[in-house]
Amino acid sequence: MQERDWIFSKINQQNNWRKSCINLIASENVNSKWVENAYASDFSHRYAEGVPYERYYQGTRYIDEIEDKANKFFAKRFGGKYADTRPISGAVANMAAMRAFAAPGDVIASLSVPAGAHSSHQRGGVAGGILGLNPIKLGFDSKDFRIDPDLSSKIIRHTRPKLAIIGASLIPFPLELDGIVDACRDVNCKLIYDSAHVFGLIFAGKFQDPFKEGAEIITSSTHKTFPGPQGGIIIGNLEDEWREIQRSVFPRILSNHHLHRIPALLVAGYEMAEFGEEYSTQILKNAVALAEKLNELGFDVAGEARGFTKSHQVVVDVNEHGGGWNVAKALDKANIVLNKNLLPWDKISKATLVNPSGIRLGVQEMTRFGMKEDEMEEIANFISRIVIKGDSPDVVGQDVKTFRQGFQKIHYTWDD
Repeated sequence: MQERDWIFSKINQQNNWRKSCINLIASENVNSKWVENAYASDFSHRYAEGVPYERYYQGTRYIDEIEDKANKFFAKRFGGKYADTRPISGAVANMAAMRAFAAPGDVIASLSVPAGAHSSHQRGGVAGGILGLNPIKLGFDSKDFRIDPDLSSKIIRHTRPKLAIIGASLIPFPLELDGIVDACRDVNCKLIYDSAHVFGLIFAGKFQDPFKEGAEIITSSTHKTFPGPQGGIIIGNLEDEWREIQRSVFPRILSNHHLHRIPALLVAGYEMAEFGEEYSTQILKNAVALAEKLNELGFDVAGEARGFTKSHQVVVDVNEHGGGWNVAKALDKANIVLNKNLLPWDKISKATLVNPSGIRLGVQEMTRFGMKEDEMEEIANFISRIVIKGDSPDVVGQDVKTFRQGFQKIHYTWDD
């Protein structure tokens, strides 16, 4: 009884604390009550190995219908032929897609971690550490946060990788695929676009369109700018190879795929179909407003020449303020939650991994709670008070709590 009560006390502490925080973690969001209600169901107890209508278990009559509908909904929305909603994370989606097209020892091409690539694309992550692939780095213009198309095309043509995976966890701007698409076609290299952070923006037509630009596979998580349950998805246009992707998901990687996610994901899809354009438009406005105010207050905000950001993310070099780890810790004490981040000009070392130059801020969750441009400026002021002015975290934290109390309702969803 005592141990049970302790657990629930911690859950309550988390719930109450997060309601008093400004959350700027770029990889998080919150579910509406409709998505939460769909998430908690009998499906959480059940198994459904395989694909809809071709299962290895009985008792799947309703999840077959829901999962089939979800797959068709997301495929159509993104302009793909197929979708697989079974991956339980973005990293698992990447693993399945990479496993379908490359074998141990094969070369693949991706961005570097300082250039924003996810760890699953790397030698020390899923790609190298589990699948045994040999990742090489594409060219990147660190100053402008752009893929270098000429250098990247030369690298692809010279090394002839089995696949190239484009996408990033640090992604303030769309990633231009010009030149890379042609190079991939020339050497029969599959092109995967990892859209994890910007999946919601792409869904709403407010970012780039990977399929129209030449990508063959889109992988993603489903809980960042897209406010669904935590999980992953693969969407594809490859007719002959799609079954290979499905086999990579199951039986190669997953057994059961956490069925209760699928109804919640589809509800989030319907929610975004109705409210996503308005929501994403405000995300983009808020990100620019936050970046501009931080820049005005004296912060070194990356990407100024390109307007700071065209996504939900704001990237700030805080090396002169003690580095990303120290700044993130100080802000956390004041109930402002964000993360340290390697920046493209950081050289990977033990020191930079612990305390990189940057911090990464995402505005999607606070936008969901109804904040707009004026509130972004207030958030920038709070950050400045801690990082530049050196005000007490306790004092600023109380002001943050008071400020946050005015933003408790989730917006861009259906009313009761």
